[in-house]
Amino acid sequence: MKTILLVEDDKNQLLLYEQELLLEGYNIITARDGQEAVKKVKEQLPDLIVMDINMPRMNGIESLSRILGEHKHIPIIINTAYSSYRDNFMTWAADAYITKSSEMKELKNKIKELLNKPGK
Repeated sequence: MKTILLVEDDKNQLLLYEQELLLEGYNIITARDGQEAVKKVKEQLPDLIVMDINMPRMNGIESLSRILGEHKHIPIIINTAYSSYRDNFMTWAADAYITKSSEMKELKNKIKELLNKPGK
């Protein structure tokens, strides 16, 4: 079973994503901010990370940089409400950039695609 780390500060959105991805058969770890995400990666290495950008304590861009500094092989999907961050070169290190939507099909498809890449 593949493990996904969900990093989202909005508790309702986090719960929705967690429930939807549990139904897809994934093991889910959650973090409420970037600082907690960095800690969780050290405790239990996930197969993939879905991360918001605007969060308290440490934003998604900084935590993305810290995580990839130690674990370059972990696919990361930036999942944010702000399409403007797509132009920030720091987000280019992510494997995918998805603008949040109540329709989770794009996110689920990208997760499947990245987890099914050879070598994953």
